[in-house]
Amino acid sequence: MGSGDEGGRIELEFPARAEYVALARLVVSSMASTRRDLAEDRLDDLKVAVSEACTNAIEAHGKADTDDRVVLRCEELDDRLVVHVEDRGRGFDPLSLPQHPPVTDPDRLNFERGLGIPLIRTLVDDVEFLSSGEGTAVRMSMLCGPSASGLVDLDDVDEIGDDPFDGTQELLQ
Repeated sequence: MGSGDEGGRIELEFPARAEYVALARLVVSSMASTRRDLAEDRLDDLKVAVSEACTNAIEAHGKADTDDRVVLRCEELDDRLVVHVEDRGRGFDPLSLPQHPPVTDPDRLNFERGLGIPLIRTLVDDVEFLSSGEGTAVRMSMLCGPSASGLVDLDDVDEIGDDPFDGTQELLQ
């Protein structure tokens, strides 16, 4: 890859239901662990951040019986892995989120929800939230170079089948 060139890219569109968070995490984890030079603890950070972003996207759609979808994209750049999570929920203002006390403050125990976005901000190297009444896009990036071994050309991977969700039940159990 030359300077500024894009590497591989994976896109996954899945129903806005909680049982698909594990699949999203698996897709990002597989790409990051096989194609990028990323320490195990940083890989764990990325998986947690992806889980939080996907959970927020699912919750943005509101009801469990919705036909709405969440889009996950994972892109390789020379010096980083970039993960996008997009929903079509009602959106929110990321600047209006309440401030949480520091983790060392006992009052922090009073916050049971609303920790996902601060957690994402802590776990990844860079994050952007773009939100409107038509949905929210989260762009997270993790600094890392390409893996020295085991690079797989994503264009050479065989198609799994016509249904991208065929067989995912086994993965989720």
